[in-house]
Amino acid sequence: MLTFPRLFVSMVVIVVQVVQALARSRTDLVLENLILRQQVTALKRERPRAHLNDVDRGVLVAFRKSWAGWATRLSIVTPQTVVKWHRRRFRRYWTRLSHENRRPGRPRSSAELRKLIRTMALDNGWGAPRIHGELLKLGIEVSEATVSRCLPRRPSDPDKVQSWMTFLRNHSDAIAAIDFFTVPTIRLRVLYCFFVIGHERRRILHFNATYNPTSAWVIQQLREAFPFDAAPGYLIFDRDAIFGAAVIAFVKAMGTKPSRTAFRSPWQNHVAERWTGSCRRELFDHVIVFDERHAVWLVEKYVAYHHHARIHLGLAKDTPDGRAVTARPSPSAKVVALPRVGGLHHRYEWREAA
Repeated sequence: MLTFPRLFVSMVVIVVQVVQALARSRTDLVLENLILRQQVTALKRERPRAHLNDVDRGVLVAFRKSWAGWATRLSIVTPQTVVKWHRRRFRRYWTRLSHENRRPGRPRSSAELRKLIRTMALDNGWGAPRIHGELLKLGIEVSEATVSRCLPRRPSDPDKVQSWMTFLRNHSDAIAAIDFFTVPTIRLRVLYCFFVIGHERRRILHFNATYNPTSAWVIQQLREAFPFDAAPGYLIFDRDAIFGAAVIAFVKAMGTKPSRTAFRSPWQNHVAERWTGSCRRELFDHVIVFDERHAVWLVEKYVAYHHHARIHLGLAKDTPDGRAVTARPSPSAKVVALPRVGGLHHRYEWREAA
């Protein structure tokens, strides 16, 4: 960017050159023009793209405004480039004016108004419509959306409100979850994988696969997952149509309270969703499934690794079955890798050197 003294000197030089050109004869100007054009042609062959500063751009834009034949005399730039410079200058000018001493967006509500809205909400338990009406009666012009944004986020009585995550943490030992995920087979068919997982230790309680899932099939899987008096206190599942009235009635008959997640809220069944992601990334993304029996056999291998060897961050970096810490038995012992799930994963243990 040129500084003011350099810009001033450049403009003075241009003015002097213009005065000298006016004082010359027509023959001298024509010859000088031919020599300059020849040099410009040679420079364009060596360096096709010219490097112009802000003064050069400003002069060309000024000629565009004051001389009708400006476009026919351009050699190193095209007329479209000069027009683009002018439009860029126009945008910069109005951008500077619009941002000068102003903050973007709507003006912020005053601190006094925000405090008044919070006071009304806490003292009376009012919502945004009631507070908005009261403010209008006080002659305060403000939108209802602004009132809603200024309301306190915490509930008026926290003891009466229990969040979903608090419920999951407090009852994890009595909660199980069920879900489906799909796997493509070698014959390009879609295999539906059903599983039951316990929240307390992330243990897989049951797994099976089928090409044609139905509510009756799901009920049979629940019978196998919870025989006798092993039913959990709560069972979480989403709003898939297969978990319909028949499944809900059977869950209640087991003495379990069904708890369905909200629409498009997979985070409410996060334990099942996380295991689905782990099973995909660590198993099914690396194998080709033949059929139902093959899928069940693969998952049995993976579940054994999942329960006995795989570290879980949600279990304080422990395994669902509880993996004991083993110290180095002797200075000669070395860490060896024991393959699991066909070599896709490994468990590490101390072993005496042979």
